[in-house]
Amino acid sequence: MTAQHILVVDDEPDIREIVKDILEDEGYEVSVAENAVSAREHRRQRRPDMILLDIWMPGEDGISLLKEWREAGGSTCPIVMMSGHGTVETAVEATRYGAYDFVEKPLTTAKLLLTVRRALEAEQLERENQGLKQMTSLVSEPIGSSALMQELRDKARKVAQHDTWILLIGESGAGKETLARYIHAESARREGRFVNVSAGPLSRDDIASELFGSETGDVINYGLLEQANGGVLFLDEVSDMPLQAQGRLLSALESGSFVRLGGAEPVEVDVRVIAASQKDLGREVEAGRFREDLYYRLNVVPLIVPPLREHLEDVQELLNFYVDFYSSREGLPYRHFSIAAQNRLIHYAWPGNVLEVRNLVQRLLILGSDQEVTVEEIEIALGSRSHKPVGEEQWQSRLFELPMREAREAFERAYLMHQLKSAEGSVSRLSERVGMERTHLYRKLRALGINPKEVQ
Repeated sequence: MTAQHILVVDDEPDIREIVKDILEDEGYEVSVAENAVSAREHRRQRRPDMILLDIWMPGEDGISLLKEWREAGGSTCPIVMMSGHGTVETAVEATRYGAYDFVEKPLTTAKLLLTVRRALEAEQLERENQGLKQMTSLVSEPIGSSALMQELRDKARKVAQHDTWILLIGESGAGKETLARYIHAESARREGRFVNVSAGPLSRDDIASELFGSETGDVINYGLLEQANGGVLFLDEVSDMPLQAQGRLLSALESGSFVRLGGAEPVEVDVRVIAASQKDLGREVEAGRFREDLYYRLNVVPLIVPPLREHLEDVQELLNFYVDFYSSREGLPYRHFSIAAQNRLIHYAWPGNVLEVRNLVQRLLILGSDQEVTVEEIEIALGSRSHKPVGEEQWQSRLFELPMREAREAFERAYLMHQLKSAEGSVSRLSERVGMERTHLYRKLRALGINPKEVQ
């Protein structure tokens, strides 16, 4: 795995070299710059994981440079300001413009290393929190005590120890992203980023910009490929990626470098690829919709994620997990499933797989009032025509009892499901109906656990 990269910006050569030596002794990879111009160039060449930035430099000061980088947006990193004659006002101004911390010179080794470690840990925690919010699944590993799931976890742990590319094959909602995150957590790259690329929602222009980033003057937008450096790039529904993007991505990954859109200099990267698809990529190759060379590169270690109907003995465990999760972490009322309700669900086909279990449990906890989930509620939730749906007034009254965030998510989910059914599962028509740009709409549907392909 690539070491964390720190950029040290200071006009004093002795300080640059001392800080560089200290950090390299701790295993960090360090670049140094003597002024703002050099700092911009180093940041253009490679995305740093952290920046140590001197305030008082000839020409352009560090505060101005900090302000420029924060206002430019794009993917940022923690920036720690350094000064030998700083004031409280200077520290406050640096913090106002987004600096993580402020350290005074002369620097002590203990203070320097503590600040660096805390800044990098805070950045990692923020990434993990963002990852949890974006995850389709809420679990840290595939759930289930069945022989099928135990075998899948065993295989995942074995392949995690090797840095080969991996292809995960399975139906929508079966848990491919969960398995990918589990492999990442068990691998030597566990401290690196797990970057999710959803190929389906992106157009050719979008995917080029999001993957490879862009440069416009001094403004740099770090793409997802660069953000995944040292970690894992998860290509979700890789079969939907445009052919041109497939070729460019394969070239970048095999050569270990690429050029940002609008850029001129190559950027080096070191990432592991885990791809997922619910389509048969072999057939996609035959149909001319997927590159053969990329297919063979991905298919080194294929893992099949089974649909839930093939391990129904895990349904009870999944139900219990999601009840506990939503009760303890989301504050929803705890409910238990009656024997009849459990029996109904154990013999249900689960076309939406594990994702459908999650959504069902969340819906039952939000809308239910009794401690026990009955089989009648299950029939209603599964859409049985022999039972009438919950009345609008009853649904609204339950909605008003929820915290605002949960009520908003419940309403958004119900609203988009209704509109999607009216649009016969077409996201293009849904986009026109709700007035939302299609890329943002795909992300919203994903965050709410709605799969358009399952809504007709």
